[in-house]
Amino acid sequence: MIETERLLLRPVAVADLAEVVAMLSDPGTSRFLGGVSDPEGIWNKHLRNIGHWTAFGYGIFTVRRVLDGAYVGQIGLGHFCRGLGTDFDPFPEAGWVLDGRMHGQGYALEAARAVHRWFTAEQGAGRRVCLIHPDNAASLRVAERMGYRPYDTAEYRNAPAVKLELLPETVAP
Repeated sequence: MIETERLLLRPVAVADLAEVVAMLSDPGTSRFLGGVSDPEGIWNKHLRNIGHWTAFGYGIFTVRRVLDGAYVGQIGLGHFCRGLGTDFDPFPEAGWVLDGRMHGQGYALEAARAVHRWFTAEQGAGRRVCLIHPDNAASLRVAERMGYRPYDTAEYRNAPAVKLELLPETVAP
């Protein structure tokens, strides 16, 4: 578990499924994730996220507010085998998605910083990547503040994407 001033992060669990389904069923939240997923697709991604912990010793965290336990979203690093090439796929990929009601409160950056500090302590420094839709300004801002820099573009699931990297010497506190 990771605790920040406002957030509690723990590995995803089966018990989180209902909140994940609600979050990913919201068109506003899922518009940059390829659209609203069907329940089976969400279940399969949820199981993938749980499995990361066994396969790699790290993965996606469920994020909750310390104050009231409210579900904030998910954030972490994983290997998603996107088929984007040797400059992307072999590296830990950061990702975050927050419930729409939690946007604009600084939770993504707070959680991302905590996860990256934890990851460095557990796994060591190394190159990390992320993939963000070019119209997702909020997510691009979080990535930039974390120290991620664009290095290429791609098409992923019939949509444009920016490939970003975080090099060990540029890790933001």
